[in-house]
Amino acid sequence: MSHLSADLLSQAKDLVALYPEPRSALIPLCHLAQQQDGWLRPEAMSEIADLVGVTAAEVRGTATFYDMLHTEPVGTYVVSVCTNIACLLGGALELLEHAESSLGVRAGGTSPDGVFTLEESECLADCDRTPCVQVNHRYVGGQTAESFDRLVADLRSGSLGETVPPHGTLIRVRRSVGLEADKEAIVSERAAMAGAQAERAKAADAAKAADGAKAGDAAKPAAPAKPAAPDTATVAGPPPTTISAPAPTPPSPNPPKPSGGPA
Repeated sequence: MSHLSADLLSQAKDLVALYPEPRSALIPLCHLAQQQDGWLRPEAMSEIADLVGVTAAEVRGTATFYDMLHTEPVGTYVVSVCTNIACLLGGALELLEHAESSLGVRAGGTSPDGVFTLEESECLADCDRTPCVQVNHRYVGGQTAESFDRLVADLRSGSLGETVPPHGTLIRVRRSVGLEADKEAIVSERAAMAGAQAERAKAADAAKAADGAKAGDAAKPAAPAKPAAPDTATVAGPPPTTISAPAPTPPSPNPPKPSGGPA
C-alpha cells in the first residue's frame, strides 16, 4: 500500500518520467513527500527509494544533507532567524532571544503546541532587510520584537495562508515539462559517449601496458661486455736485447821476455 496519497503518487510518477534517469528525481520526490507530511517519514523514504531504484538508506543520506529536508517532525511553521554578520549588526541575536521567549522554545526545537519550530540560520540572502526572517522558506522581511509578535499572531489565526502555506509545500505550481529534447537523439548521444569512453579506457590500458613493458626492460641486468681483440699493428713489443762481443786486446809493444834466457 502506498504511503503517498493517490494524487501525490500520480505526481511522483510524472516527476520520475521527466528525467532520463529515475534517480535524478530523488530530491523532487523528497519535497513532494514532505509536502504531504511536513517531514520525511521512514515509510515515505522507502517508497521514494522504490520509485527511483535506490535504497532507503541512500534516500535518507541525501535528505540529511539538505537543510530544507527534515527527517524528524517539525511544526506547522518553521521560523528561521538569520544570525549572519549583517543581521547580527541589525539586532538578530536580540530578536532570536525574543522569539525563544515568545514561542516558549529554544532555537532548534518545536513549541509545546507543535505549531512552531524555531531555527537559527546562516545567511538567508535578504541582507537589505535585517534581521532577516523566513517562515516555511517564505520571506517575511526584517523583523523587530513587536512585528514578530504580530507575525506569530497572524500565523496562528491563518490570515497568512495565501502567502505562507504549511511546512513542506515548496511550490504550488505543478511541474509538467521535462527535458525538451528528442528521446532518440538522447539515446544516440549516450551510446556515442559510452563508445568514446570505452575507446579512451582501451587506449589508457594499452599505454599502461607499454609503460610496464618498458619498465621491465629497464630492470633487466646488462650483458657483460666482451674484451676487445688486441690490435697487432699498433701494439709495440719490448725492444730487442743486443749482446755486444768483447773488443780484441791490442798486442803489447813490449812483449814479455821469456824466462830462463840470457840476460
